[in-house]
Amino acid sequence: MPTIKIIDPVTRIEGHMSVEVTIDNGRVVDAYCTGTLFRGFETILNGRDAWDAPVITQRICGVCPVSHATASVLALESIDAKSVPDNARILRNLTLGANYIQSHILHFYFLAARDYIKLLNAAPWAPAWDVDMRIPATDPINGHLPQAIEARRRAHEMGAIFGGRMPMAHTFIPGGFTAVPSQQSIDKYLAQLDWLINFIRSVYIPDVQAIGAVYSDYFSIGGGDKNLFAFGAFDLNAGGTQKLFGRGYIENGQTGAPAALNLNDISESVTHSWYSDSTNNLHPSAGSTVPQNPKSNAYSWLKAPRYTGKPFEAGPLARMWINGDYQRGISVMDRHLARANEALKVAEAMRGWLSSLRIGNPVYSDGTVTSGSGVGLTEAARGALGHWVLASSGKISRYQVITPTCWNASPRDSQNVPGPMEKALIGVTVADANQPVEVLRVIHSYDPCLACAVHVIRPKSRARIVSVKPRY
Repeated sequence: MPTIKIIDPVTRIEGHMSVEVTIDNGRVVDAYCTGTLFRGFETILNGRDAWDAPVITQRICGVCPVSHATASVLALESIDAKSVPDNARILRNLTLGANYIQSHILHFYFLAARDYIKLLNAAPWAPAWDVDMRIPATDPINGHLPQAIEARRRAHEMGAIFGGRMPMAHTFIPGGFTAVPSQQSIDKYLAQLDWLINFIRSVYIPDVQAIGAVYSDYFSIGGGDKNLFAFGAFDLNAGGTQKLFGRGYIENGQTGAPAALNLNDISESVTHSWYSDSTNNLHPSAGSTVPQNPKSNAYSWLKAPRYTGKPFEAGPLARMWINGDYQRGISVMDRHLARANEALKVAEAMRGWLSSLRIGNPVYSDGTVTSGSGVGLTEAARGALGHWVLASSGKISRYQVITPTCWNASPRDSQNVPGPMEKALIGVTVADANQPVEVLRVIHSYDPCLACAVHVIRPKSRARIVSVKPRY
């Protein structure tokens, strides 16, 4: 008989997620991905001053808050078709780029690589599954963990030079930026950037390549539908018509130039989500967040975004493929390699942006938000991110967000079509249903992020509740 295995929670991801797979004769024949937490940020924003949005939406995720700040200010500025000074655009890119680098390094060394390398028999690594681990604990990749910790710290500190703090940079405002570049801040940023470029080239990319060489079978595992989708990111000119990562989509793993996006073809299905069916299959500009739990046939707090009615994968592989930088294949290992190579592409672009800053030039223009609708599209480290806003006299009357993990880990839609991650899991061979590391490798390759939280688990220990009281 088929075995149903529920992984709850999925560990080494950001947030709360469970995955149910049905395994028959050692192969996954069905999969369901569940976002287990309702957060309701769109509801929180209703009625708020529009200027609150870049601050509040950053709390959606502590790993990629800068992407939410970027999408939010772009959405608000689009209401009145405003552009920002070049210095502001560049400072936004530099802060966002730092956030990408720290996220990619975090993902590989601390979340994903643990699926492939035998761990030391000590906390926090023990106890561990006794599964197919082809790389020994003595491998240099494990020895690079201290460098990876330093690299992530440096990337955070670099982002804080212009972002003011990390995470949650409060320098993103409608109309521009609040930080003013100086030669001292530019030099400080460059010193960190040069160190990180060297780390990415000499340590990060070779480490990913080394795992790919040992686990070459994972270049043919976890491909899914092979539909890729990107909104584009890092504006290179005032109007945002030129970007480091362009906008587009491909279907069925096609190579060559991507097709152009028509934003009107985006919809969100909630047939199998814990939201009212009155909001089913709406465009996000007309959508609402109306929770409904319990609900028959629903199994996730994630909605199911679709483009032309089809599921699409978002993320570094999608961006690099659509821009022609990486088209080797669509699989578990391709996602890791594309992500590492993307880190280098972004870092090298940042060096050029840094030299384009002009000390003394303005960083802010008019940031007044009036009435109307707007959309802000960008890319978080994990993929396509969109904010849709409706404002009246500077107040928010509707706000909708589609995150990258909603694209990737979406539940089935109105046509009962699985989401990208669900489809990628189907067909995966599992050696031991009680230790399904093969399932985790597919999940972790997407770097899912549902909501940021801190989890500390000690085996066979009691939970400790700590009450923190104010000192006044």
